[in-house]
Amino acid sequence: MNGSTANRATWTQQFAIAAAYAACYELARYLSFSHWMLTAGLRLACLLLVPVRFWPALILGEALPAFENALLNEPQFGGAWALSAAVPMVLLWIPVVRPLRQRWPLYDASGSIRIGTLLTATLGCTLVNAVATCMTLEAALLSNAGKWPEISVGTYFWAYMLGGYLGALTLTPTILALHARAASTTNITFASVWHSRLARDLVAWALPVCGGLAWVALATDDELLRQLARLALLLPVFALAVRHGWHGTAVGGMLASVALAATGTTLLDPAMIRCQAVLALCISGTLLIGGRVARHATHAPPAARASR
Repeated sequence: MNGSTANRATWTQQFAIAAAYAACYELARYLSFSHWMLTAGLRLACLLLVPVRFWPALILGEALPAFENALLNEPQFGGAWALSAAVPMVLLWIPVVRPLRQRWPLYDASGSIRIGTLLTATLGCTLVNAVATCMTLEAALLSNAGKWPEISVGTYFWAYMLGGYLGALTLTPTILALHARAASTTNITFASVWHSRLARDLVAWALPVCGGLAWVALATDDELLRQLARLALLLPVFALAVRHGWHGTAVGGMLASVALAATGTTLLDPAMIRCQAVLALCISGTLLIGGRVARHATHAPPAARASR
C-alpha cells in the first residue's frame, strides 16, 4: 500500500468514526438532562477506549452537533453563549484523560481494570464539564439580563456535577465491561450471550425488578413510598455485584440509573437528586470493591484460584 492510499484510508476511518460518534452523541443528548448526562458516559468511554490517533474524529463528531446547536439558539441566548456552546466538550476533556492514560493506564499488565483510574477520570472530567457548562450558562444570563431570575448558577453547578458523574457511571463502566467480555470471546453469537449468567440474571429478575420499582415510584402519590422505591433500585445493583463482580455492578448501575431517571417528573427535583447522589456513591464504592476483588483473583496463584 503506497502513502497516498494509506492517507485516504486514514481519512476514511476518521470520518467514519466521526459520523458514528456524532449519531450516538445526538441520541445520548436527546435522552439527557441537567442532572443526568448520558453524553458524559459516551464521551468518557470513547476517550478511554479509542486510540489517540482517532481522537480528532471524536472532536469532529462532537463539534458538528455543538456548532449546529449554537447556531440555532444564538438568537435566543446571545453571541457569547453561542461561542461558548460551540466548543466541543471532548476537546476540554482531553487534557484530563490524556495524562491519566499515559501515567496510569486503565488496564494493568495482567489485563485487569483499574477502577481507581476510571473513577479519577470520571471525577476530573465531570469537574471540567460543570465549570465549562456553568460558564456557558453565565454567558446566556449576562446576554439576557433579568430574563431568567429564577436560575442560580451555583445550584446548576452541583446539578451539572452530579449529572456528569452519574451519566458517566451509567454508560462508561457498562461499555468497558462489554468491551472486556467481547475481547475475551472469540466467537460472539446469540447463543453465547444467552447462556451468559449475567444476561440470564438481567432478563430473569434484574430488569423486572427495576421496571417494577420505577412503576411504583411513578404511580404512587405517597412521597415516602416513592423515595423508598427509588432507593430500592440499589438492591439489584448489589445483587448483581455479588454474583458478577464489577461487570454486574456496571450493568446493574446502568439499569438502576435509567429506571431512576424515568421516575422524574420535574427538572431539578430535590428528592430525585438526593436518590441520584446516593446511587452514584453506591455504584462508585461497589465498582471499587469489585475491581479490587477481580485484580486479586487475577494475581492469585493458580492453586488459590482453583480453590475458589
